[in-house]
Amino acid sequence: MKMSILFSLCIFAFPGFSQGRVVGVDEAGFAECNKFFYGETPPEGFTESFHVKICQQYNKEPRFATLYSTEDKTPLYSAFTYTKAAQRGEENWLVEPQIDDPGNDLEEMVHEAVAVGSVNNLGANQALTTDYVDSGYERGQLNPSSLNEDDFQLATYTLTNAVPMTPSLSESWHKDVENIVEQALAPHCENGARLYLVAGAVPSSLRVKDKVSIPEFLWLAACCDAPEVWSVGFLKRPSGENGIEDLSVQELEKQLPSGAHLFKSNCGGGSQSQEKMETILQTINQIQSEEPIVQTTAGRVGWHKREEASLLKRVAGIVAAPFTKLLRIIGYVLVEVVRYTCYFLWYVVKQLGNTAMGGLHRLWNGAVSYGKEISTVLVNIPRDVAKVAANIIMGFVRIFKNTLSLIYRILSVPIGLFLHILAFPLDTLCAVPIVLKDMAAGVGGTCSLIVDATATMMSGFYYIATHLGKKFVPKLSSDD
Repeated sequence: MKMSILFSLCIFAFPGFSQGRVVGVDEAGFAECNKFFYGETPPEGFTESFHVKICQQYNKEPRFATLYSTEDKTPLYSAFTYTKAAQRGEENWLVEPQIDDPGNDLEEMVHEAVAVGSVNNLGANQALTTDYVDSGYERGQLNPSSLNEDDFQLATYTLTNAVPMTPSLSESWHKDVENIVEQALAPHCENGARLYLVAGAVPSSLRVKDKVSIPEFLWLAACCDAPEVWSVGFLKRPSGENGIEDLSVQELEKQLPSGAHLFKSNCGGGSQSQEKMETILQTINQIQSEEPIVQTTAGRVGWHKREEASLLKRVAGIVAAPFTKLLRIIGYVLVEVVRYTCYFLWYVVKQLGNTAMGGLHRLWNGAVSYGKEISTVLVNIPRDVAKVAANIIMGFVRIFKNTLSLIYRILSVPIGLFLHILAFPLDTLCAVPIVLKDMAAGVGGTCSLIVDATATMMSGFYYIATHLGKKFVPKLSSDD
């Protein structure tokens, strides 16, 4: 195992490097990835509930679009545009967390080692690297990395862009697509600037490890809208690894699920250039015919040598098979150890970061609270000073008022006495007539009282005498 591969596994074990976004079912099309479709319109006819739309992103930029089947654990198609042919880079495969755990907040494609500890039900709805180990199948890309460069190429190494292919089929598919696009399609479409490509696979009932569907056949559709409008389709069956069949897009659609329409308005409808189509098909036929000739010539030259070496190779293969299996197992164990080691290191760094951020957060909250209290005190100082000054002034006012009141009371005592002394003779003289009048009234009243009393006594005596006279005198007369 090369150290560069182990280092790359550690690098890709951390989130934040590559991004992908599962598009909601309520969103129209593939969101910002609609630009990879002709007329910004995705293919029609793929409407099953287990179909998931993915806008494949890398470094926060959309790179291509994928429709993924969670039932078959394979992509149904990937739509992309031609950037530039490049050598295939180092493979670093990623998974999409939100396919298995829609509520997960990881919006980025991550390595399985990271997803194991943070994604619920990992592998329930998508294929994993372990599904391909010792299966005899490779992770074949629908959108080949060789047709992309830089970040576009790195973005193709996601398991949501891969279907099970035998090594020979994978090599043949990538070679055929690369040659056809580079030599036949791109040169007739402004060097690929206006070329829209959709590569797909039709799932079969055969499964890898009873999980990942093996494609019944692979297909490719191309649409160019400038300088002339044209479209073409291709179909490749696993049984025909050495060839690819060219056909019209309409004929290709008949091979796909019922109701499938790959391009809006059939890529220009009846306005397609037949002359351009004939030229493109001639180029494709030439490409298809050259490869077998080269192989046949080479085979004829080295036939005897290969026949002599075939028996030795078979014997060597039988002897080396157990050791090869053992090395593969050891390599797989080392890869898993490195993955989980990187995940553990990431977890430790994450926890340390969370602790540091928690401390900084508490420190910041304390500083903010202290600043608020200081600000409150500083704001209240002028108000408190004003209240003290107001209280001092009011105190002086009350002292002045009490002083004036005391002076008034002190001065009012002799002045009142003097006024009373001056008024005494006048009050005395004025009182003499009143006193004499009262004395006369008293004497008169006394005399009147005496007269009234005498009259009353006389009246009483008279009444008694009369009463007695009336009572005794008549009785005596009657006795006589």
